[in-house]
Amino acid sequence: MSMNFIFLGPPGAGKGTLAGQVSEEYGIPHISTGDIFREAIKNQTPLGVKVKAIIDSGGLVSDDITCALVDDRLRKDDCKKGFILDGFPRTIPQAEALEKMVKDVKVVNFEVDDDLIIARLSNRRVCKKCGTNYNVRFMPPKQDGICDKCGGELYTRDDDKLESITHRLEVYREQTAPLIGFYRNLRKLTDIDSARDSQLVLVDFRKLFPNK
Repeated sequence: MSMNFIFLGPPGAGKGTLAGQVSEEYGIPHISTGDIFREAIKNQTPLGVKVKAIIDSGGLVSDDITCALVDDRLRKDDCKKGFILDGFPRTIPQAEALEKMVKDVKVVNFEVDDDLIIARLSNRRVCKKCGTNYNVRFMPPKQDGICDKCGGELYTRDDDKLESITHRLEVYREQTAPLIGFYRNLRKLTDIDSARDSQLVLVDFRKLFPNK
């Protein structure tokens, strides 16, 4: 059974949390496009140099370059047992390109309503020092505004402010939600209820995709 996964879902759906848990338990890498871009730029690969120039000029990285970077990443040895793609594909053309790279892939669609996403993200606080995430409503720090781990100051990211969250959800629905239909038609899509505690979501995931 292949362990190639795509995690689809709006920001705040819990994709990153589950990806971290599954990556560790199943021994497969959690790959986000942001990480791929950063690694290519850091290593100054030919594609990395192109990406840096585009980002520095405020442009958007094209589908062609993004797909080429993903293709390079999926050829690495650590992907032999499988992988989790988070944040790719974002568009139908990217999904069609990925179909040519990897045939056997399972798509997990994280289902959660907008009200809960807004509650999760608008109440999120991040440590300035170590980057640990808290949620003042669901998972608060022991001391208000102070990180439990390192004592650093907690702050609200700009993209966790209400106007930004609303905009991010609109962009997701417009650009990425059509992928749900694309993969459902290919019979590769499995819905998972991610409105619950992350441990319960993990239990469901194990049942759907046992680690053989």
